[in-house]
Amino acid sequence: MSNAPLVLDAATVSQYLPHIDVLQEMRQLFVELGRAQAVQPAQTLTLFPDERGDFITYLGAAAGAGVFGAKLSPYLVQDGPPIITAWTVLMSMETGQPLMLCDAGQLTTERTAATTALAVDHLAKQDATTLAIIGTGAVAQAHWRQARALRQWEKVVVYSPRLSQSGDVQQIWRDLCPQVTFASSAEGAAEGADVVMLCTSSGTPVVDAAVIGTGTLVTSISTNVARAHEIDPAFLSAADVYCDYRQTTPTTAGEMQIAAQEHGWSADRVQGDLPGLAIAQCPTPSGTRPIFFRSIGLGLEDIAVAHALFRAASA
Repeated sequence: MSNAPLVLDAATVSQYLPHIDVLQEMRQLFVELGRAQAVQPAQTLTLFPDERGDFITYLGAAAGAGVFGAKLSPYLVQDGPPIITAWTVLMSMETGQPLMLCDAGQLTTERTAATTALAVDHLAKQDATTLAIIGTGAVAQAHWRQARALRQWEKVVVYSPRLSQSGDVQQIWRDLCPQVTFASSAEGAAEGADVVMLCTSSGTPVVDAAVIGTGTLVTSISTNVARAHEIDPAFLSAADVYCDYRQTTPTTAGEMQIAAQEHGWSADRVQGDLPGLAIAQCPTPSGTRPIFFRSIGLGLEDIAVAHALFRAASA
C-alpha cells in the first residue's frame, strides 16, 4: 500500500519520544478543548466474558490538528500477573484513512505526567519551592521530568515503600534530581510541601490527608484498580477540587464516586478543569484550602501525543 499507516513498536517510539515536547502538546490540546475545537467523549470500559479481563477505550477528535482516533488499553487476566498493554490508532479527519498504529505505553506515561505538570503550572503557588513525589517508578520519574522546570524547586522529597531497600532506584533519582532527598514515610514527604504528586498504581490511599496544608496542591492519577483513589475521598470536601475534564472525570474517578456516595460531596463542587484553566474561564484556587487535582487520562491526550509522534516519525 502506497499510503500504508506507520506501525511503531515500543522500541521505535522510544527513539522519537525525546524529540517531542509533550507538555507543550498538552498545553495546546487543552486550549483547543476549551475553545470547543476538540471533542472528548467519555472513556468506555468493556468487560471480557468469564471474568478474563477488560479493555478501556479512550476516544478523541482534534479539529485543529485534523486527526481523530482511539487508544485501546486491555487488562488481560492470566494465571500469573495480568497483561496490560495500550495501542493508539491515529486517523485523518480529511481522508478518513489511518495514519499510524503505535504502542502507547511510553506515550501514556509521558502524557499523564505532562497533564499533571500542566495542572501544577496552573494551580501551584507561584513561589512554590518544595515538591513531594509519592512513587518512584517510571510514572513518578516522568512526573519529575515534566514538572522540574515549572517552579524554582529548592527541595524535592521522594518516597515509596521499598525505596530504602533499593540502592539502584535511589541512584536513578539522584541522577535525575541531584537535590533529591528520601523520606521514611509518605507523610514525612508530604508534610510542609507546596506540591504533592501522587504517582502510584495503588487503589487505596497512599498518604494521610491530615498532613496536607492550606494552599498545598495534591495531584492524583488513575490506575486499573476499580474505584482507585490515592487519597481519602473525604479530603475532597475540604479542598478546592479541579480535574482534567469536568464533563467526564467526576463519574469515573474513584475518590469522586466514593466522596459523592459516602461523604456528601457533589461534582458541582469541582472548581474547574484544564480546558477552563487554559483559557482563563474558571476560578483559580481560593488560597484558604488545600487544592486537589485529579486526572483520569483522556483520549485527546493520547491523540495529541500520538499526532506529535506521527509528525516526528514522518519528518
